[in-house]
Amino acid sequence: MFFLFGYGTKRKRLGTGHSRSCRNCHNTTDWLRIREYKQFTLFFIPVARWSRREFEECGICGAVIEA
Repeated sequence: MFFLFGYGTKRKRLGTGHSRSCRNCHNTTDWLRIREYKQFTLFFIPVARWSRREFEECGICGAVIEA
């Protein structure tokens, strides 16, 4: 008997966020809204998810701001 299991961080794009100026690259652009969480899978089925957080990411340089 064997088990297929996995553990990792998953990111899901929720669409565009606010249009704002980035502190890092100083460009004004639409930011991406992203949800990130850690999950445990068993036979490719998600069993548990934890440490959920949402943030926005600059589309040019990748800087992150908590949402």
